[in-house]
Amino acid sequence: MSTSINSLSICPGLKSSLGNIITVSFILFLFTSCVSKRMFVEEQYRTDQYSKSLQECESNYSMLASDYERLLNQKLNLEMQLANEQSKVYMTEQQLEYFKSNNTNLLERLADLSVVNKAGAESISKSLEALNEQSKYIKDLTSSIRQKDSLNLVLVMNLKRSLADINDEDIIIEVKKGVVYISLSDKMLFRSGSAEINTQAENVLGKIARVLNDHSQLEILVEGHTDSVPISNACMVDNWDLSVKRATSVVRQLQTKHGISPDRMTAGGRSEYLPKTTNVTVEGRAVNRRTEIIIMPKLDEFFQLLEPQSES
Repeated sequence: MSTSINSLSICPGLKSSLGNIITVSFILFLFTSCVSKRMFVEEQYRTDQYSKSLQECESNYSMLASDYERLLNQKLNLEMQLANEQSKVYMTEQQLEYFKSNNTNLLERLADLSVVNKAGAESISKSLEALNEQSKYIKDLTSSIRQKDSLNLVLVMNLKRSLADINDEDIIIEVKKGVVYISLSDKMLFRSGSAEINTQAENVLGKIARVLNDHSQLEILVEGHTDSVPISNACMVDNWDLSVKRATSVVRQLQTKHGISPDRMTAGGRSEYLPKTTNVTVEGRAVNRRTEIIIMPKLDEFFQLLEPQSES
């Protein structure tokens, strides 16, 4: 009984000692944990710094490698340029030697030909005069051709400006073979199988005539064209007849209603034998049925230009 009592009396002291031990152990654990954590953070910081330094070094190395490669390429380019310049110098020296040698030969030949008789000198002089005349003729001819081309350009611009309100499918203005062509569709000018000019076409021909009257130095050729479909009625024998009569109708109206001098104009028919495209399709036949007004320089003046100039 007493033993039990003693045991009970010792337990509070034991509890107190155990509590102190536990407290001290916990404090030591916390201290140790704090020290380990701080060391870990410091070690991590140093590792991060080393990593950044390594990245910077790698970046600097890449830049230095790139600069080295660029400088190496520049060095190679400069070496190639130097080699090219040296080659040019060598070629120039070779040419200089050739010219010196050639010059010596020429001087030797001139020494042999130092005496030229009077007949030879006169022959050379006449040849030079003939060459000068030919050169002058070529220059005059070139100037005339340029003048004609400039006139064609002005003529086309004036015609297109005057006919700007007309459907492009019914009238085409172009330069071919050095002359101006105005192509008028038959549906705008005539009824089918007829050579009588429509009222609408009179307005179009009037606009063309105003431009032609401003260029009285030019001649006018009017050509009628048909498709390949045969025609034969009381008024027309065949397509030849139709094409000629249509061309004549246009010339007659340009003369009587718009005052173009008849001595500037020629009317002709080409029938079906100069098509612009195939006659197999309806669209092709419509294109081939047309009247063309061809504006060109006066032929007599043009042929005079081609004649060689007589010696004065």
